[in-house]
Amino acid sequence: MTAAVRQILESKGNAVHCLSPQATVFEALQCMQTNDIGGVLVTEGEHLRGIFTERDYARKITLQGKASKEITIAEVMTANVLTISPSQTIDDVLEMMTENRIRHLPVVEKGKMVGVITIGDAVKAVIAEQRATIEHLESYISGDLGS
Repeated sequence: MTAAVRQILESKGNAVHCLSPQATVFEALQCMQTNDIGGVLVTEGEHLRGIFTERDYARKITLQGKASKEITIAEVMTANVLTISPSQTIDDVLEMMTENRIRHLPVVEKGKMVGVITIGDAVKAVIAEQRATIEHLESYISGDLGS
């Protein structure tokens, strides 16, 4: 796929939902529910410290019987966060997500977070590109393309 991450951010917006490492898991869940998102970035100032996702909640809180109002997200977040740049392609996104079994990729440009790409964003971009290709091929086959 040829679409760049930058193009996806331009169409979806580049809202980034962040919490401090001291926020509780409960606060993170509230933020995720309010914004209808599957994860929040954990930041201190401008620095990315980790990501907390629904998967972290399921595996590190629910299955271990911990209380979400008593645990900080710093205790259960994924600390080694992979990032991607706006100039990379959807192919790069899908490859990174597949190889690392992740569903969220923060987008970083010149050391600054500029957005987040999710697996849903990537799938929508692939579908849009395939739809455009199909329409082009249909026009070509039917002879509707201008010479």
